[in-house]
Amino acid sequence: MHTVYRLDETLEAIALAARVSVPGFDHAGISTMDRKGNITTRAATDDLVLELDQLQYSLGEGPCVDSLREAPVVSAPDIAHDQRWPRYVADAVRTAGLQAQLGIRLFLDSEGTLGGLNLYSTQSPHIDDEAIALAQLFAAHAAVALGNAREIDHLNTALRTRKVVGQALGLLMERYKISEDRAFAFLTRASSHGNVKLVTVAQELVDQANSAQGTDKQGTDKQSTDNPGTDTAGTDER
Repeated sequence: MHTVYRLDETLEAIALAARVSVPGFDHAGISTMDRKGNITTRAATDDLVLELDQLQYSLGEGPCVDSLREAPVVSAPDIAHDQRWPRYVADAVRTAGLQAQLGIRLFLDSEGTLGGLNLYSTQSPHIDDEAIALAQLFAAHAAVALGNAREIDHLNTALRTRKVVGQALGLLMERYKISEDRAFAFLTRASSHGNVKLVTVAQELVDQANSAQGTDKQGTDKQSTDNPGTDTAGTDER
C-alpha cells in the first residue's frame, strides 16, 4: 500500500514536471499496461488528460495506444489533419480542442513495455525535436520509478510468502509432531493435489488456526462469564 502511494506521488511529480518543462505541451500523463494489454492512467496533470486517455483506451487507437503497442515514439503535430486515428482525432479535436500530441514508450527491462508518457497540447500544433528529447528524458525517469517500485513489491511479496509458509510449517510440526522437512512435504503435496500455489495452502492453514483460536477464546470467555466460580459465590454467601 505504502509503495503504491509513494509511486503514484512520484509519477504525479514527473507528469507535472514534464508539463512545465517540455515546450509546446500543457497537459501530461503517465499510463501503464498490464500483461493482458489493459491500460491504466497512473498520473495526470488534469482532467483533460484523463478524458483523452480514456477515449483512446475505449477506441483502441491514438498516439497513447500506439506508443505502448507499436512505436516507441509517436509524434502527432497538427493532429486535426492526422489520418492515423480518425475516430479519436475527431472526438479529441471537437471536445478538447486538441492540437498536438506526443506519446513516449517507457522501457523497463527485457520483459518489455511497462507504460507510456503522454503529452497533449491545446495551444500549439507544432512539435519540435527539443520537445521529443526532453519528453524521452522524463519518460526515462518514470521508467526508473516504476522499475524500483516493482522490485520493492516483489521483495515485499517474497517476505510475506516466507512468513506465511514459516507459520504454516510451525503449525504442522506442532500439530502432528513431525519434522520441518515432512511438514514442507505435506504443504507441497497439498499444493500439487489442489493445483494451487503453496503460499495459498499455507495461508489457509494459518487462517484456519487463527479462526480456531478465536472461537476457543470466545468459548472460554463465555464460560467464565456464565460460571463465575465457587470462590466468588461462597464469598457472596458469607
